[in-house]
Amino acid sequence: MTRPSAPPEYREFDCQRLRLRPLAERRHDLDLGVLLPLELRPVEHEALRIVARRLLEARGRGAATVLMLGGHVPRSGVQRYLLDWFEQGLITGMAVNGAVVIHDFELALVGGTTESVARYIRDGQFGMWQETGRLNDIVTHAARSGLGLGEAVGREIALGDYPHKETSLLAGAWQNGVVATVHVGIGHDITHPHPNCDGAAYGATSQRDFLRLAALLENLEGGVVMNFGSAVMAPEVYLKALSMVRNVAAVEGRSINRFTTLVCDLKPLPATVRAEPGRENPDYYFRPWKTMLARTVADGGEGYYVQGRHDQTIPQLWSALREDGT
Repeated sequence: MTRPSAPPEYREFDCQRLRLRPLAERRHDLDLGVLLPLELRPVEHEALRIVARRLLEARGRGAATVLMLGGHVPRSGVQRYLLDWFEQGLITGMAVNGAVVIHDFELALVGGTTESVARYIRDGQFGMWQETGRLNDIVTHAARSGLGLGEAVGREIALGDYPHKETSLLAGAWQNGVVATVHVGIGHDITHPHPNCDGAAYGATSQRDFLRLAALLENLEGGVVMNFGSAVMAPEVYLKALSMVRNVAAVEGRSINRFTTLVCDLKPLPATVRAEPGRENPDYYFRPWKTMLARTVADGGEGYYVQGRHDQTIPQLWSALREDGT
């Protein structure tokens, strides 16, 4: 093998060269009209009735109930259902990715969110919106102030000048004592290319949120973890945080084994998900199955999977809770 005569040249893109435009010039694919009214739905899946009972039992015993969300959940218009859970004390923690934060922030600020990637990537305008970049300033201030990312954005929306703050999941969490944690990967979100993005601030605040998630899971015995639409973030941070708390519990002579997991997504899975698929099966690489429905509940827990859109499964779970008297 021929060795290079010189080390590679590592160049960095100068983000100050980017042109940012105001959100008023963006064509939003979604507006506040997507928000669904609170109304009872027929409960089509028995698993949702079982999980509803587990949520009520967990609330009664003071165990952790953690709601994990992917970016398409706020785009499904289910905010009123989730906010009602917060107000009813049914959720102790909400873990989300950066996309959820962006949709939540934009809806609260301008009443619209979501852009066509196909339309705006052609001339490099995708994600280059001035107001959305304000999130970076919030994160930088949070890092300096010792705040978590979810805490900082929720507080900002709840107390700031946001015309549609009543739609905000992060603000609702902050107002109702729900621990909101945000788990980001640098380069994943449209705020990261902006010139005011401080990667160290994102790392500090997201690391703080990860430790807060782990602290929540210390109380998971008899509790519930639900994942709506997160194929990577939710199972990965859940897995590491659970290993942390089980490690400490073992040292202290305790166990964290008896709890319930629920995954709701579009992917078709077999009726029985207790055993993980084999490595030769492409489904092996669908992390929510092997991580949340099989491996981590193998020693006394229970896992349930419901296939369906978020605008179906979340209202049905809310309805099942109402049937049980919440």
